[in-house]
Formats: sequence, structure tokens, C-alpha cells
Amino acid sequence: MDGTQQQQPLPGTLSWRLSSHPITLLTFLAFRLSSLLVYLFGLIFIKSLVMIFIITILLLAADFYYLKNIAGRRLVGLRWWNEVDPQTGDSHWVFESSEPGTKVINPTDSRFFWLAMYVQPLLWIGLAILAFVRISFLWLPLVAIALGLTITNSLAFSRCDKFSQASNLAGNAFLSGNIASNLASNMASNMVGRLFR
Repeated sequence: MDGTQQQQPLPGTLSWRLSSHPITLLTFLAFRLSSLLVYLFGLIFIKSLVMIFIITILLLAADFYYLKNIAGRRLVGLRWWNEVDPQTGDSHWVFESSEPGTKVINPTDSRFFWLAMYVQPLLWIGLAILAFVRISFLWLPLVAIALGLTITNSLAFSRCDKFSQASNLAGNAFLSGNIASNLASNMASNMVGRLFR
């Protein structure tokens, strides 16, 4: 191999240049990081609780909306929302996924999405522990709101992904003749595939 040629990165590598939707991905990552950075900047340098509280809440709300309605749909083909039955007042989550074969999910987009989805709540948990250690109880309501929003999105998208995988498994099993063996083999391959994404 020629020394002047650069090796192409593998699909799924964490490089935004390999993304199918780089603007969506970078905006998604910017919202995810900005609320954490503003909170940390305020905690360390400013000490103005009101200003940092307002800015962080606005960034968390923008992140929640953008992730739920735009980034999830474009990056991994998943979307969710909550509906309330007007007669009974009961609420339930509705999950939507792109039809199999209609949208090809880029492995890089998927890795960025799921990594950011699960890392952000862990970072907010770390900041909650830091607030307890530093005895900064005034910051805890902000951290609790951040945890509520990020964990809600994480749980909803995880359920949405499981729902779409179950739909795909059932659809593939019914389309082919041997339902039981195809369903079992598809479930096993999807579990292994999810571990190594």
C-alpha cells in the first residue's frame, strides 16, 4: 500500500465526516454538550444561580425537543410521543420507526446517537453527586430537571428501538414459512448485533 494514501475509516467509526446527516448530528451533539458546559461554567466561575438556571433549562428543553422530533428520526429512524385519551385521561407512549428497507441507518450516526443518549444521564448523575459532596443543594433542582428530561428520552428511545426490533422480527417471521425458528434466530442475531454496534 502506498504511504501517501490515507486509510479510509471503517463504517461506524466516531467521525462526524462519515455521517449521513452531519448537520443534524452536529446540532444534536451541540445541544447535548451545551447544557452540561453551561452548568459547569456557572458552577465553577459565575455563581449566578438564576442566570445559569434559565440558560441551562432553555438548552435542556431545546435538546429534548430536537432529539425527540428531529435527531432521533433522521439519525436512527425512531420517534416517540405521548398521547392522552380525552375520555379517560390515561396517557400512553406511541413509538414510531421507519419501515424496514425504506431507510438505511448509518452505523456512525447510530453509534453517536446511542452513545450520547446513554452518556449524558450518567454525566448528570455525576454532577448530582458533586452537588451533594460540595453541599450545593441550590443546584440540585436544576440537576433533577436535567436528569428527568435526559432519562425520559433515553427510556423512550430504548423502548422505541425494542418495539421496532420486535416489529421487524415478527414481520420477518410471518413473511417466511418457518415462524418459530426464524423468530428465535432473528432475536438471537439482533441481541448480538446490538451488543457490538
